Parts: sequence; structure tokens; C-alpha cells
Amino acid sequence: MYSLLQSLWRDLLSLMLQRPKALQMAALCHRGEGKKKEYLLVTSRDTGRWIIPKGWPIRGLNSSETAMREAWEEAGVKDGEVDDAPIGSYSYNKKRANGFEVPVKTLVYSVAVNNLAEEFPEAHERQRKWVSAEKAASLVNESGLKSIFHSEKANRRDI
Repeated sequence: MYSLLQSLWRDLLSLMLQRPKALQMAALCHRGEGKKKEYLLVTSRDTGRWIIPKGWPIRGLNSSETAMREAWEEAGVKDGEVDDAPIGSYSYNKKRANGFEVPVKTLVYSVAVNNLAEEFPEAHERQRKWVSAEKAASLVNESGLKSIFHSEKANRRDI
């Protein structure tokens, strides 16, 4: 009986101490259609791994507007059409400067890119490149983001 109460208390305490995941918004930037559809990847500033533009909520902007702002700041998307609703989400652990990891849920918004700028806020801190959904899935590290690219490849209409 004692071990049962101990187990219940431990489980209850664990639930009370759990913090919700932090939330970010991301832009799945794309151009072209069918077999020619490409996705824009950028490098992260800290490790140089390939990612999609993403960031924390911005006061005064809704989630899709935040995703569009991140696309501008990190990738130079100066003209694009963002969907109002997310097309998916993925989770990952973000390593903070202090060494601790924070669980993050990322809402992903589709952004049809019309125009890229050569100069943008983080141009000197990042690389960017256009790739197929298949190539993007092979370059990104987060398994949930890989799944989104695999889904994009599966949903592509061959025109």
C-alpha cells in the first residue's frame, strides 16, 4: 500500500512540475509547382545546421505574421503569401546558451515566395538554399520537420 501511495504521489508531483512546451512559429517557404517545387532552407546561427526560418512569438503579430517576419529576417523573403492556418507542427529540444534544453513546439506555416532580397537582417549570419522536399528532408535534423518534408513530397502533384 505504501509503495502504491508513493508511486501515485511521484506521478502527481511529476505532472504538477511539468512545464508546457515553449512555442515557436516557422515558415515553410516554397516556390514552383509539381516536380519543380522547391523549399528554402537556411542555416542556424549557432551550429550551421539546415533549418527553416522560425522564431518566438512577436508582440502585436499573430502566428502567421510572426512566421512571415521570421522568413524576412532569416531568409530575406520580402514578398510572399502566408497561409493563415499552420500546415503542421513539430517538436524539438532547443539548447539554450546556459546549456539547458527547452522543449519547443513549432507551428509551421506555408509561405509561397514571390521575391527574395539580397540584403536582409541576418544575411551575414546565415546561408540559404533552395532544395527539393526530398533533399530538404535529408538535410534537416529534427525528425518532425523531416516528416513535414516527406509529406510535402508525397502530396506533390506532378504537373
